[in-house]
Amino acid sequence: MSIPLAAEPIAHIAGLTVTNSLINAWIAAIILIIAAAAIRFGARQRPGKFQSAVEMLFEFFLKTFDSVTHDRVRTRKFFPVVTTLFLFILISNWLGQLPGTGTFGIWEMVHGELELVPLLRPATSDLNLTLGLGIFAILLTHVMGIGALGFFRHAGKFIQIRKLFTSFNKGPIAMLTAIIDFGAGLIEAVGEFARAISLSLRLFGNVFAGEVLITVMLGLAAFVIPLPFQALELLVGVIQATVFSVLTLVFLTLATEPPHGEHAEEHATAEH
Repeated sequence: MSIPLAAEPIAHIAGLTVTNSLINAWIAAIILIIAAAAIRFGARQRPGKFQSAVEMLFEFFLKTFDSVTHDRVRTRKFFPVVTTLFLFILISNWLGQLPGTGTFGIWEMVHGELELVPLLRPATSDLNLTLGLGIFAILLTHVMGIGALGFFRHAGKFIQIRKLFTSFNKGPIAMLTAIIDFGAGLIEAVGEFARAISLSLRLFGNVFAGEVLITVMLGLAAFVIPLPFQALELLVGVIQATVFSVLTLVFLTLATEPPHGEHAEEHATAEH
């Protein structure tokens, strides 16, 4: 049994192609919705064991985020989306280790050969989903950056035209510096696309490689031997969810900070 690079279509609903990875993504989303509803409507003034555990977990997340943002206000602003990304990716990764995922499905003729098309496939082993998550994370950083700094201050991090024009009457060194900063800003803009691709490929590559490894182990032996590798995949699921969410948090923090050198420029202007 082999694992194709692209997710396999299972059904077509109103023109929408439903793939086996999409089904796992829906399951992960439903689990998150049910958990959120249970936390929201089950909250009490005197917390029980479940509520206490959730509060301890959220407090751990808040302290961890504080170590990146160094600002509780920004931590609270980023907390909902970053935590949701972490939990969604974590659940999606772990769902891939459930019995039946990748092994239970329907037999179809593919390229003249009879092959098993699994009904369930880890959502994060589909490049379409991981690329979507990566693009969403980067777009969110720009939305947050514009909200915190304003459109022109945020755009000034990438297109430094103002500094280029104001350097003409400051001498050749200032002009050269402004040209270098302008070029660096354009490189930074291209780097935003690289960030989205890097986030998506890192998550996809690790999860997909894990699925291939487990498939190979199951092909060698159905019992006992695959268990250590499945346990390792549980750990990899946590690591990949953490890496993706922490990098998103770092990008959000950088996007909401003032442009580099802005304070020094304002200080120099005040002195003159």
